Amino acid sequence: MKASELRGKDQAALQKELNELLRAQFGLRMQIATQQLNNTAQLKKVRRDIARVKTVMNRKDAK
Repeated sequence: MKASELRGKDQAALQKELNELLRAQFGLRMQIATQQLNNTAQLKKVRRDIARVKTVMNRKDAK
């Protein structure tokens, strides 16, 4: 997901995206705990996407 895509969304859509990413992160953490996750790079990608969404949300609030 690119930041340019996120900038075009409104606050409600960003919040929905953030909730989905947090749920995905939780699921990946559970897969790591039960040793079912093969591709650990997914966790890093989700973590960075969460940071992108939060950054865009904060910048929209500042305007």
